[in-house]
Amino acid sequence: MPENIKPTINILDNIRIVLVETSHTGNVGSAARAMKTMGLSQLYLVNPLVKPDSHSIAMAAGASEIIENAKLVNSLDQAIEGCHLVIGTSARSRTLSWPMLQPNESGTILVKSAHQAPVALVFGRERVGLTNEELQKCHYHVMIAANPAYSSLNLAMAVQILSYEIRQAYLTEVSETNSSSIMPLSEDEHYPLAEDLERFYQHLEQILVKTEFIRTTNPGPIMGRLRRLFTRARPESQELNILRGILSSIDAATKASKITK
Repeated sequence: MPENIKPTINILDNIRIVLVETSHTGNVGSAARAMKTMGLSQLYLVNPLVKPDSHSIAMAAGASEIIENAKLVNSLDQAIEGCHLVIGTSARSRTLSWPMLQPNESGTILVKSAHQAPVALVFGRERVGLTNEELQKCHYHVMIAANPAYSSLNLAMAVQILSYEIRQAYLTEVSETNSSSIMPLSEDEHYPLAEDLERFYQHLEQILVKTEFIRTTNPGPIMGRLRRLFTRARPESQELNILRGILSSIDAATKASKITK
């Protein structure tokens, strides 16, 4: 490829649908069908209790290639590796509130962010959803405003609703830019990948333990609240590098102080 030609990506192919520990193979098939109707194809299955089978294929109803090409991984960290935006679905409010999006807002930000790098929309277990720890790995949470008297949505229904919002945001963008389905990579903003953020949080916790700001045996809610703080701020890659540099300088100063004592 000539150097003056920029690489292009299919925006919808840069959006991952992640299902965590599904218990019913039929739901996986129905979710794949919901994805294909909206032009999505990247399915990640995190430690499914039962691997996709003939029932999944039957329920996919013509979207069997999404099942066949699904990536099976052992952890959420593996599913969101390489992503610079992760949105988690939540059916209820949590003790520690997180930046929330409406379904249409989630579609818009996913499509916009997919220009730069892969993004992920994460769905939890059929019965209990995502754990608090898993939700804290997400930049935003999205909740579907269902009937409060009966808010139980089937997994595939939730995938369908949010995939539709992605599709609408995508079509709006294509219409406004008078462009085709192949979009150029964006160079406007550069956000760190999910694994880079996790390394930052691990580094931050190590320093806070070393300076005795928190205790390993009883860290309390501090790390969760710090995750929320940085999630709201959403530092760019260069800003995250500055923060890592600050932590490294604190670490060096702490070691030097111990040596001189």
